[in-house]
Amino acid sequence: MTPELRRTLGVFDAVVIGLGSMVGAGIFAALGPAAAAAGSWLLVGLALAAAVAYCNAMSSARLAALYPSSGGTYVYGRERLGDFWGYLAGWAFVVGKTASCAAMALTVGSYAWPEQSRAVAVAAVVVLTAVDYGGVRKSALVTRVIVAVVLAVLAAVAVTLAVSDAADPGRLAPGGGTGPGGVLQAAGLLFFAFAGYARIATLGEEVRDPARTIPRAVPLALGAALAVYAAVAAAALAVLGAAPQAAAEAPLAAAAEAAGADWLGPVVRAAAVVASLGSLLALILGVSRTTLAMARDGHLPRGLAAVHPRFRVPHRAGLAVGAVVAVVAATVDVRGAIGFSSFGVLVYYAVANAAAWTLPSRAARVTAGCGLTGCLVLALSLPAVSAIAGTGVLAVGAVLYALRRRHDGGGDASA
Repeated sequence: MTPELRRTLGVFDAVVIGLGSMVGAGIFAALGPAAAAAGSWLLVGLALAAAVAYCNAMSSARLAALYPSSGGTYVYGRERLGDFWGYLAGWAFVVGKTASCAAMALTVGSYAWPEQSRAVAVAAVVVLTAVDYGGVRKSALVTRVIVAVVLAVLAAVAVTLAVSDAADPGRLAPGGGTGPGGVLQAAGLLFFAFAGYARIATLGEEVRDPARTIPRAVPLALGAALAVYAAVAAAALAVLGAAPQAAAEAPLAAAAEAAGADWLGPVVRAAAVVASLGSLLALILGVSRTTLAMARDGHLPRGLAAVHPRFRVPHRAGLAVGAVVAVVAATVDVRGAIGFSSFGVLVYYAVANAAAWTLPSRAARVTAGCGLTGCLVLALSLPAVSAIAGTGVLAVGAVLYALRRRHDGGGDASA
């Protein structure tokens, strides 16, 4: 039998890893594009993204308690819907989140050293892959420090902006000609910043008492992230207004300057680097664990299912993910990576909700139905280029699955 990973994470560490994934570059980068889409309806888009994320979180938590092994929705889809749907979820997650890893790495580079952003991005991937190789416990400790720093900076930003003379509560009132499509697109973009709670589920094999820990950790992490996002987004909108926020490359830094807190701008930029590093670390953890699960079932090369005899981590999967992310970060555009990643993540959660629909609980079905509908609507509301590219990559994955089934003689691909 394949060796199991070591269970070392409690509720607090699981919440921290989820926060490390969510409270990252999304809050620094997504506010501008979301404001461009929704205008002064930005906070409505944030609330809609949070509602869909909550449904996804509860469906994921219920399933993770039943199937506490690495792989997340890949495992849930396989067990509840069939081998193909599990494979499709795993494919969407690995491909989409690999693009997300590249986006986080490029964000680190653009804030830390814009002139050499790609070189910095690749270096960040190499360093954090090495951290993951040393064991998930060390990764959790690093993430804990990063989350503490970022939360402190975001709290300072929210308070400073809220009490400044430039803050006008009237700018928070929805208005203008933005239609439902703009609000939905903003929600789809902001959903990118909420997706990190999946890291808790994909680490199910490394969590102590997963039946209790995961259902507690997921909503706690999501609720904490929502509170932070709402406070920061409202403060920035009150200071800048929708149009200037949409035009700013670094909305929070621009808001600090507009509020007369010039000292806060460099702090915000430094926090963006730290937050992006935290998100990148947690993403590498999640993608490598899903890669491990798919390799165990033969959907990816079985050599990637190896677990290090000392550190008890999927070291080959982690190294492979790090290598691919480094190549992507050296070649792609950050905005394209974010849009593509959002589409893949929404498909991933659509499968999670479809799997949760099969649970006997009526409450589980209601939540799953709302989550499934929300995922599909937001995915179709993303820019057309992202939706088309994402659909194409999913089709490639389906073809590869069919070819493998044919090679295996039509038998169960998980055998």
